[in-house]
Amino acid sequence: MSVLIVIPARYASSRYPGKPLATLTGATGETKSLIQRSWEAARQVTGVDRVVVATDDERIRSAAEGFGAEVVMTSESCGNGTERCAEALNTLGGGYDIIVNLQGDAPLTPHWFVEALVKGLRTDPQSEVATPVLRCEGRALTGFLEDRAAGRVGGTTAVFGAGGRALYFSKEVIPYTGQSYADDAPTPVFHHVGVYAYRPAALADYTGWDMGPLEALEGLEQLRFLERGRPVLCVEVEARGRQFWELNNPEDVPRIQAMMAEMGMA
Repeated sequence: MSVLIVIPARYASSRYPGKPLATLTGATGETKSLIQRSWEAARQVTGVDRVVVATDDERIRSAAEGFGAEVVMTSESCGNGTERCAEALNTLGGGYDIIVNLQGDAPLTPHWFVEALVKGLRTDPQSEVATPVLRCEGRALTGFLEDRAAGRVGGTTAVFGAGGRALYFSKEVIPYTGQSYADDAPTPVFHHVGVYAYRPAALADYTGWDMGPLEALEGLEQLRFLERGRPVLCVEVEARGRQFWELNNPEDVPRIQAMMAEMGMA
């Protein structure tokens, strides 16, 4: 099966305008843009035929081409990354069996997260969409709860049932647990990692659906599949000692840089 990775990136983010061009300094002191670090993460994934950045902004295009990325220009009307991936696939003329949406705000995504998604679709022919979930340790759960207490939107959590079929995704911390956990202790909360793998038919269907009320409330694009009764496969992945966090707000920059320093990521 041929695999295409699309990195959707838009400049006009409501929470963090210009986010793809925000810079992150690694453990060695080298500073790179968020979009470059996301592209480099995508390039580490094995078994991929092509990696492209999909954007509607010339500033992002110029920056991406400057570090060697292939860029596909998409329209400003794309409402989210899934819609941008669908348009990018059409622009490229299709021809791929699996399309991966590696969102441009997740530079800490390990390559094995994406490889697990592709494997999930290859081994489960009934699934048309797959996304990774990571069991939170106490430290990550504390970060989620602190963000919500401060009125910030941090990471997204996921709950799923038998066979890994998603039940719901939320920017609230679900399921509720009133317990306290040590920093390295496993918890019953799963962090949804903002990466998706789709079959082409799922992308085509998605763009023909109107946004549902849950997607509108949460601002989570994957809820459109659930609201239409389409199953989403949650693939549990392992951190293997890696920390993970998306860059959602300006306050996340020092948090991610601290994680990079701790993990020795250049």
